[in-house]
Amino acid sequence: MAGQDEAVIPDLFLTPDERENPDTRIDEGKPPGVAWTEGNHVRAIVHGAPYLAELHERIEALGDGDLLYFVDWRGDPDQLLTDDPGSSVSATFSAAARRGAEVRGLLWRSHWHRFGFHSQKSRLLGIEIDEAGGQCLRDMRVRTGGSHHQKFVLLRHRDDPGRDIAYLGGIDLCHGRRDSIAHEGDPQRIAMPQVFGARPPWHDVQVAIQGPAVADVETTFRERWEDSTPLTLNPGRLASSLLQGEDLQPQPLSPQNPPPPKVGEMTSGGGATASDEGATASEAVQIVRTYPSILPKGYDFAPRGERSIAHANTKAVAHARHLIYLEDQYLWSEEVGRHFGEALRANPQLRLIAVIPMVPDVDGAVSLPPQLYGRKLAMDLLLEAGGDRVAVYGLTSDAGYPIYVHAKVCVIDDVWSSVGSDNFNRRSWSSDSEIACTVQDTRVRGLDEPAPRDSFARRLRRELVAEHTGLDPQDVPDDADELWDLMAQRADALDEWYASGAGPRGRRHLPRPKGPMKGTSVRWRRRSGAWSGADGVERPPGRLRRLSPPELSRAQMLWAPRLYDAFDPDGTILRDDAI
Repeated sequence: MAGQDEAVIPDLFLTPDERENPDTRIDEGKPPGVAWTEGNHVRAIVHGAPYLAELHERIEALGDGDLLYFVDWRGDPDQLLTDDPGSSVSATFSAAARRGAEVRGLLWRSHWHRFGFHSQKSRLLGIEIDEAGGQCLRDMRVRTGGSHHQKFVLLRHRDDPGRDIAYLGGIDLCHGRRDSIAHEGDPQRIAMPQVFGARPPWHDVQVAIQGPAVADVETTFRERWEDSTPLTLNPGRLASSLLQGEDLQPQPLSPQNPPPPKVGEMTSGGGATASDEGATASEAVQIVRTYPSILPKGYDFAPRGERSIAHANTKAVAHARHLIYLEDQYLWSEEVGRHFGEALRANPQLRLIAVIPMVPDVDGAVSLPPQLYGRKLAMDLLLEAGGDRVAVYGLTSDAGYPIYVHAKVCVIDDVWSSVGSDNFNRRSWSSDSEIACTVQDTRVRGLDEPAPRDSFARRLRRELVAEHTGLDPQDVPDDADELWDLMAQRADALDEWYASGAGPRGRRHLPRPKGPMKGTSVRWRRRSGAWSGADGVERPPGRLRRLSPPELSRAQMLWAPRLYDAFDPDGTILRDDAI
């Protein structure tokens, strides 16, 4: 393993000062100037079905004195983790509490449920966990219009720290997420536009972290749990909670144990810290977050907020040389467009590939145009800066439905990668609470040296592209030019196949849109049938479709920007720094 003074890590990871949050404890105990850990193993889990099944198996193994800490945007108590009817989130977490595990959770106390949010379900999950001896609280310590968007689960073992593990990424503990690579959707569906079908296909990514970085995820939980700011300062919400007898006082946590040992090292019990894949412990990990500055009282651990996710991505993008690969739910805003556009302008050899949803997850004449406007802002600037060095794709299931891309992934030159809860929009980098895991391989000694083929960044990017192109991961090229051509060829072939068809199944009299994205965000939302291609012609491999900037009418362009500010608020307003 390369020494820290030889590795690329100091160039791409943030230093403690660059985190710009001196009040956090996350970097305590590390060497001076170091804000990351080495000796970790990070593994991507693509899609909700395998992630939730693994989570269920590991929680079932928890016993007396073990820890189960979790944070989420939403928690549905009846969401199944496996096909077993007894594997619901509530039943699984409550059973762990009854076996003596310390179960603690924080869920966002969302906006009013009559507006389509999930505050009541989070309350119910909290009641059921509380009755089992754990504690799950609703947290409203957010900016006006903001949310707690972090999604992570931490498991620590009293007698075997080598088994400690943390999961974080984009996958919530709620309906709609338990899909697989087949993209047939979660049987427990959520409400989405008809274009997604009866069971909306859902693409998502979580990471499993083993090694010392687990402690940084735990510190993130403890900072929020132990914060002295009341769970809500809203008088109406407070009165409602008191009338319902809702628990508003976090119970003390057990003392925090030392970080887990490096993967492969001997533990105090005589065993070695195990990696699920047997890979070397070559991943250096930095945990970065977003917290807004809130009034009237800020967080104890971030009184002025924290924007280390934005800072970390900015630092890494500044070093990009060949390829930035993104998967994102949104890719919104002028700020995000300029963020990547500046890198494209500075380096004529740099390319950018983005995989985003074919269509947004909302419908309606009022709610849809602002989201299309946010996408248009970013895409117009990216294309202006990079031209034909920018490719944006959507995904279509084998059954002909658009796949909703909920992943939040960034891979830069297969050297630096990030997976988290944060999207590429203003609110994720300034207004909501977020968490991300950034990873570099300690075997890389410089920016000019390619990462090993078994490095996390390469494994992650290969697995994602393999699914989208219909290849085995080992057959996905590492060369940026070959990768670019492969994705372009697969998308062009599938677009041509769909263009040769007559339209959605069962409604062949409807005219086809002229392009895979040109205006189709508006047109597709009114069509419930799956798309089909040319009769008698085999569907080309892969799921990629090319996307162009959305088109809005002159009237929509007059009012959509005003509403867009509500969909994607900027938490840096009235502060000196900006995205």
